Amino acid sequence: MHLPDGLMPVEMALAGYAGSGLLATISLSRIKRLPDPSSVVPRAAMLTTVFFAASLVAIPVPPTTVHLMLAGLLGVMLGWFAIPAILVGLFLQAVLFGHGGLTTLGLNGLILGLPALLAFGLWRSAGRRWPDLVALCAGSGAVVLALVIFAALVLAGMPAALDARAEQAALWVFMLAHLPLVLAEGLIVLVVLRVLRRTAPQLLPHG
Repeated sequence: MHLPDGLMPVEMALAGYAGSGLLATISLSRIKRLPDPSSVVPRAAMLTTVFFAASLVAIPVPPTTVHLMLAGLLGVMLGWFAIPAILVGLFLQAVLFGHGGLTTLGLNGLILGLPALLAFGLWRSAGRRWPDLVALCAGSGAVVLALVIFAALVLAGMPAALDARAEQAALWVFMLAHLPLVLAEGLIVLVVLRVLRRTAPQLLPHG
């Protein structure tokens, strides 16, 4: 779910950069407070690669296509590291493959970064008590929040010359096509954490 170049007004694109810059600044500040930030770097690099690759694979869901977001997975597994991981992945996608855009990089960072922090907050607050339920909610909830932010930005940046009703109808179709992804991403987070619990519990994120 990427906003392409040319879709959003300049002022919104600049606001997106300001918002993503603020998120990145806060994230880096929190990362520096960790006892050993460097210990998370290999995991962050691996999941950035997974995010970069998975987001490029389009899955046909007529009448449109969808792709994995993995914001929930990154939020749960990386915590504050999820924000720089997402921004780096989005930048490489835009530069190397034209997926998304450079002018909308800040907005796209907010679309995926804020849901990642939601997933992180859910897991940190209740992950130890109800790991399976929270994992499912974190993955699915991240997709729902990303859809809401995406729709709000598109509606806010819609040119006055366009047919508002037609655009809203198209947006509803687009969002409904992502409903299978809501369940799929919840299951992805659930399965990943269950596998880690059985095979490599030392890699589990702390609740």
